[in-house]
Amino acid sequence: MPTTPPAVSFDTDHGTAVLRTPNSVYAVRVGADGSPRHVHWGPPLDALELPHPHSPADSSFEDDAAPDELGIQTGARFGPAGLQVRFPDGTSGAQWHFRGHRVDGGELRLLLTDRHYPLAAELCYRVRPDSDVIERWTELTHTGTAESDAGPITVLRLDSASWTAPHLPDYRLSHLVGGWASEFQLHRDRLPVAETVLTSRRGLTGHHAGPWLALDDGSATEEQGDVWSTALAWSGSWRITVHRDPVGRTTWTGGFGHEGLGWALQPGETLHTPVFAGLYTPDGFGGASRAWHAHVRTAVLPEPDRDRPVLYNSWEATGFAVDQAGQCRLADLAAGLGVELFVLDDGWFGARTDDRAGLGDWTPRPGAFPDGLRPLADHVHGHGMAFGVWVEPEMVNADSDLYRAHPDWVLHAPTRDTTELRHQLVLDLARPDVEEWVRATLDRLVTENDVDWLKWDANRPFTDTGRSVHPDPDRRWIDHTRAVHRIMDRLRADHPGLRIEACAGGGGRVDLAVLARTDQAWTSDNTDPVDRISVQHGFSQLFPAHTMASWVTDSPNGITGRTTPLRFRFHVAMAGALGLGGDLTRWTPDELAEAARLVAEYKRIRPLVQHGLQHRLTGHDGLTAVHYAAPDDTEHAVLAWRPTTRFGHHPAPLRLPALHTGHRYRDPDTGRVHDGAVLRNRGIDLDLPAGDHASRLVRLHRVG
Repeated sequence: MPTTPPAVSFDTDHGTAVLRTPNSVYAVRVGADGSPRHVHWGPPLDALELPHPHSPADSSFEDDAAPDELGIQTGARFGPAGLQVRFPDGTSGAQWHFRGHRVDGGELRLLLTDRHYPLAAELCYRVRPDSDVIERWTELTHTGTAESDAGPITVLRLDSASWTAPHLPDYRLSHLVGGWASEFQLHRDRLPVAETVLTSRRGLTGHHAGPWLALDDGSATEEQGDVWSTALAWSGSWRITVHRDPVGRTTWTGGFGHEGLGWALQPGETLHTPVFAGLYTPDGFGGASRAWHAHVRTAVLPEPDRDRPVLYNSWEATGFAVDQAGQCRLADLAAGLGVELFVLDDGWFGARTDDRAGLGDWTPRPGAFPDGLRPLADHVHGHGMAFGVWVEPEMVNADSDLYRAHPDWVLHAPTRDTTELRHQLVLDLARPDVEEWVRATLDRLVTENDVDWLKWDANRPFTDTGRSVHPDPDRRWIDHTRAVHRIMDRLRADHPGLRIEACAGGGGRVDLAVLARTDQAWTSDNTDPVDRISVQHGFSQLFPAHTMASWVTDSPNGITGRTTPLRFRFHVAMAGALGLGGDLTRWTPDELAEAARLVAEYKRIRPLVQHGLQHRLTGHDGLTAVHYAAPDDTEHAVLAWRPTTRFGHHPAPLRLPALHTGHRYRDPDTGRVHDGAVLRNRGIDLDLPAGDHASRLVRLHRVG
């Protein structure tokens, strides 16, 4: 009987490593110079039969070898180098000797040493069962000893991995751009023959760009076409450089840190990079997204199977004007709507009556909570709801007891003017004493107040980073982020059941690394449902719906001023982890009753939205939708939106390609039975209400 080849193998005769996933093969071959070179990434094939790859250029001016798995500076290499080092004698760049490999289940390590200097690298790869995602990272070690007086090695750049696309007739780049209140905007552009740099220099993942991209030949659609996609698991500054050269080679390299940073690698020290993951799919952008969603669920999220609760957050109702009586009143109303988690937002601590003071003083404000937070927590728990609290532990106001006691704890160069953004400074979590203070403070807050949920915010980027107790000031850009990760990990370990929501002035820090220690992410401070459709569309390229916090707030919207019906606001927010954020004390009895019905409706489809397969749909005349399908095809839910109407036209039927042609499906709300082939090829008539901001939820159950 034929045997299934192993997921990871290394053929010593050919010097070739092969990684196999259900729908792809990735192959690497050790070049004559000792550098691992890319061979293939795409549909399954026998990689050992492939010839030695080389550059399309036939010129003495070019290196004719295949692309490096991690670009280096030496030799006739002229593209972006993912590894840039300088040795104590001034020599730059590594020259590798391949010293072997290790295979351990689904993990492969290619072992390299420099031919002359005490430097070693391990290029690491990992595949997981039933996943097309390949995880890659690099471990760089100074192999000298202090006794040998080897001296530090300066690291100017250490990327996690370099990736190579096959030769295509053309290349199209998909990536995410935006800003505050306009995050996750999907851009698709022809890739220029040049170096295209995607980056954040802000100390956070960033509102303006995200460390995800996809490449295709320009013809891929949602459901068809070859797509190569990668995502960097890092929550601080980062850089990805895509290089399309004039002779037909396209590569990209990425990792933590932005340009201009450097640090010393001391003898005996190893530097580990974050994971840079990639996948190939023949099933279009939708297939790529569903593969990423499955990866996030199975390999990233700490508790993927837990339903995300319907939450209420007090911010838009009260702003900073919080007090115990007002919050208890909101909790009463929220409980009546079926809310499962009540979150107290900003303004509850220190001297915090606006954004100018109190940040960093994480004790309840006496005038608002004279007996502390525990009475409110008990009141919330008495309704059967979980209790959550907003915190911003990485930041501090100059007008705070913390800053007055520890002015040296903030990022600030003493010979430069201090930069305040939102009247805030950034605490230097690269300092172990500051990291421990933040951890202990949050631990005490959770313990003393029986907190079930932390909304962890970070409302400003890093500036003024010129001073540090660390001998390498630039390492702060890495060490701060790792401290944030450690604190989150420790809190979850010390408080089983504690859940964390990631936030950074909206969606300013959403990535695979922060989701590895949180439950969901605040997508954007902009809750306008029309704007949220495009925000949520971009978010879904990489992240699954149950990590996407989506609120229903008041109308007119506080940011855009747009007026929209409650039903439309709910239907947009129901596409993720549903939350409410309006001033419930001003909602009419009819609005409260409608909201309660829609919350109950969401709970009926929550298993599909949060754990099903997502298909993004586009109809005519501005109609868009998301379709959530149970993996076994038994249940389906479709949320469709039409923000504006044109000429009074009714939209054409919406095609549902996730359905099966041989099955029939019943709408439990109308009793009508539909043929799967009809809904898949012709579409379903949505019967949307007339006018702008029309929406509908359609549920379907397979009946045969």
